[in-house]
Amino acid sequence: MNILSSALLFLHMLGLAGILAGFLMQLMTDNPKSVKVLLHSSLLQLVTGLLMVGVTEMAGGGMNHMWVGVKLVIALAVTVVAFLNLRRPARNLAVAAGVLAVVNIGVAVFW
Repeated sequence: MNILSSALLFLHMLGLAGILAGFLMQLMTDNPKSVKVLLHSSLLQLVTGLLMVGVTEMAGGGMNHMWVGVKLVIALAVTVVAFLNLRRPARNLAVAAGVLAVVNIGVAVFW
């Protein structure tokens, strides 16, 4: 289980890096690929986060469900904003996704 948890955490962090990279790409250049990077990275982070919670629960580890719920709501918001950004690209949507991702990092670190 430890290897699986580590692999999921690694993919989760790659998703975070992708969200921030897509946010910065769209902010600095109007590259159409940045919109897809933002969406796919947010989906990767959402799925791996859910899988990490599932693996931890199966291993019998105690989880703070309030913390998980707050992170889930923020991750869903990032995914929805990224999807809206795919439909109609706008810098303010990219900024919203980037800010929400940074808030999610803050919740993960400081909660």
